[in-house]
Amino acid sequence: MGLKYKKEKNFSEWYSEVIQKAELADLRYNVKGFLVHRWWAVDIMKRMFDAYRKELDKTGHKEAWFPAVIPESFLKQEAKHAEFSAEVFWVTAAGARKKKLEEDLAMRPTSETGMYTMYSKWIRSWRDLPFKRYQQCQVWRHESTTRPFLRGREFFWIEAHNCFATKEEAEAQVQEDIKTTETVMHRQFGIPFIFFKRPVWDMFLGTEYSCAADTVTPDGRALQQPSTHYYGQKFAKAFNVKFKDKNEKENYVYQTTYGPAIWRFMASLISYHGDNKGLILPFNLAPYQVVVVPIYKKGKTKEINAYADKVVSKLEKAGYRVFFDSDEEESPGSKFYNWEIKGVPLRIEIGPRDLAKKQMICVLRHTGKKQPVKIAEIAKFVKRVEPTVLLHLVKQADALLKKNIHEAKTYAELEKKIKKG
Repeated sequence: MGLKYKKEKNFSEWYSEVIQKAELADLRYNVKGFLVHRWWAVDIMKRMFDAYRKELDKTGHKEAWFPAVIPESFLKQEAKHAEFSAEVFWVTAAGARKKKLEEDLAMRPTSETGMYTMYSKWIRSWRDLPFKRYQQCQVWRHESTTRPFLRGREFFWIEAHNCFATKEEAEAQVQEDIKTTETVMHRQFGIPFIFFKRPVWDMFLGTEYSCAADTVTPDGRALQQPSTHYYGQKFAKAFNVKFKDKNEKENYVYQTTYGPAIWRFMASLISYHGDNKGLILPFNLAPYQVVVVPIYKKGKTKEINAYADKVVSKLEKAGYRVFFDSDEEESPGSKFYNWEIKGVPLRIEIGPRDLAKKQMICVLRHTGKKQPVKIAEIAKFVKRVEPTVLLHLVKQADALLKKNIHEAKTYAELEKKIKKG
């Protein structure tokens, strides 16, 4: 039993099928580009957000929350920011009678204009620098083409917007952002990336330069992941973000931004770690790390449930997120299928024979390998195998990325490789 579509043959259809059958999102809200995010995906993304927030906090960033709407006058302060004008959702009226607002409000397409308006009020002295702030938020863009977790009209991310006294400090922040991407996205989520400076035609407008940490989907398509932008003093001059140095001389700050797109991480997680049975999740991101499935036999149900409760208790005391799937109406095979699609790292099967042997059968999702484990040893066993899952996923994803990268030294060679696919 598995999925209808095969990842290696019909990646696009496979991707859509995983999203549906793993109950990650529902498209039936019927507003183009807007998803209903189901709890399994939300729980995974919350863990991604938490991992990033922890790392940003560690590197001196402080979290702030800014309004979702931006006055049109703020956008006009930076003419180069007009690249978003065609993509903006506008709020123009309010109230029962839809009374027109005094000023049109843009649903936040990104946060520079809103945040820097406030930065100009908060930053006064060299003592205020470095000034490192981020927010976890939604943004809205009227994209023409949409695909769940890849490109939408509403998506979820983190924006870090930083100010420094010197160019050198700002450029050091760019390097720190690269390390953060490696530490979190690669080492904790298992998503590999290629780091490079974006060409001029692909830079965020208003930047001195943009750096990318992009990846490649299994079908060979580029997928944007966190970008870091070095703004120099361009936005500072547009929004009058100044400070007085130790000599009381007034200067504009140097700025950077960093945008880990949690929404797109979800796309990469599906793409890299999924197989023809569905998702495969590392322990750190899985909503349920272990699922216990009883194999009921007439006259043994209460005994099996009591035994399973002991297993669950041992694992919960060890700090694991465990679900006991005790539904007596659903067959074990159906349960196996459902939890495999959702990518739970470890399944524990308990039947009548296991009671007599004081054991259980443990099945790792990423290998499918079955192994009997004594109840006295179960917590130690899970602790031992937990890191091996992520290591396997990282190694496998790295190999897949490498397979999809090709080098060409001439245009003729490039054309040949493109045609070959």
